[in-house]
Amino acid sequence: MHAMEPTPPAIRVDALTRTYTRPRRRRWPWSKPPAAADAKDFVALGGVDLEVRPGELFGLLGPNGAGKTTLIKILTTLLAPTTGSAFVDGLDVVTEADRIRPLINMVSGGESSGYGILNVRENLWLFARIYGVPTAVAHERIDKMMEVVGLTEKAKSRVSHLSTGQRQKMNFCRGFITDPKILFLDEPTLGLDVTSARAIRGFVREWMRERPERTLLLTTHYMAEADELCDRLAIIDHGKVLACDTPANLKRRVQKYPLYELSLAPGNGPADWSHLEKLPGVHQAQVATTPTTVELKVSLLDEPAIGSVVQALVTGGGRILSLKKVEPTLEDVFIELVGHGLSEGEPPAQAAAS
Repeated sequence: MHAMEPTPPAIRVDALTRTYTRPRRRRWPWSKPPAAADAKDFVALGGVDLEVRPGELFGLLGPNGAGKTTLIKILTTLLAPTTGSAFVDGLDVVTEADRIRPLINMVSGGESSGYGILNVRENLWLFARIYGVPTAVAHERIDKMMEVVGLTEKAKSRVSHLSTGQRQKMNFCRGFITDPKILFLDEPTLGLDVTSARAIRGFVREWMRERPERTLLLTTHYMAEADELCDRLAIIDHGKVLACDTPANLKRRVQKYPLYELSLAPGNGPADWSHLEKLPGVHQAQVATTPTTVELKVSLLDEPAIGSVVQALVTGGGRILSLKKVEPTLEDVFIELVGHGLSEGEPPAQAAAS
C-alpha cells in the first residue's frame, strides 16, 4: 500500500524576484551623461518566500509600489518572474500556465474590463462561455451574483453607461461565475460604497465556507477588511515580506503589555502620579492634562494590576470618568513595520509597479 502524497500548498513562492528595466533616455552628443540612479533597474520583488494553504483566505498588505500586484500577476500567469519559482495548486506558473488558468480567476479593483456595447448580463455571459461554464449553470450564477452586488436592475444596461462603482461590481461578479478553485482579489471593494462593500465581504465569507478546498488571496488597502476576512496576512514592502502571521498574532507584536486609558476629572487625584509605576504589575504610566480632563495611559505587566491602579486613584481622591482597554490594530502593526500608513510615503517612480 502506497503512502498518500501530501496535499501541495495552494500557492507556494520560493525566492521570487521580478525586475523591471527602466527605459533608457535617448542621449544627444551634447547632453550630460545619465546619473547612476537613472541607469538602475527597478526591483519590484526582491526574493519573496510565501506559502498559502488550501482553504485559506490569505491577505497581502502593503503600500503602493510594494510589489503586491506584481506578485499577483505572476501567480495568475500574466507576468513571468525574473528568478525564483512560483506554484499554484502544485503547478509551475511558467511551465504549466495552461493547466493553471482553468483553476483560477482574478478580480482587480479599478480595472476597465468588459465590452461597452454589451450590457451587464451579456458581458458576464461572454466571460462564462470563454471559461466553458455550462449554459444552465452560467445563467444561475449570473443571476445570483448580480443579486449579491445589487446589479439586477442594471442587467440590461450597457457597460459604457455604468458608473465606476457599478462596473467594479460587474467585475466582482465575473470573478465568481467560473467558480475557481483559487481566486485572486486585488482591491475588490475599491470605489464601492459602504453597503456594497459589506455585502461583498459577507458573500466572500459564505463562498469560502461552502467548499473548504477553495483558496482566496486578497489584497486590500482597508485594514478593517483584512482583519475581518483573512486567516493569515503577509505585510510586504519594497518587494520583500516583512511579516506573515494571523491578524491576532501580528497585533500582539506591537503591544507587548496590556494598555488601558483612563479619563479623570480635573483638579483631583494623586499629588504624585509617578507612584503608579511603583505598583505591582504596572509597567509604565503616562499622564496628560487637558482643560477638561486628566488622561492617563497605563501599560501593565499583569492584567489584574488594573484593579490596583483604580484603587490607588480613588484612594488618592481621583474621580474616574471612563476606563477602557486599548486594543492594537493592524494599522499599528503596519506603521511599525513599514514606517508609514498605506497611503503615505511611496515614491512616485514605484507607484506604477504596485
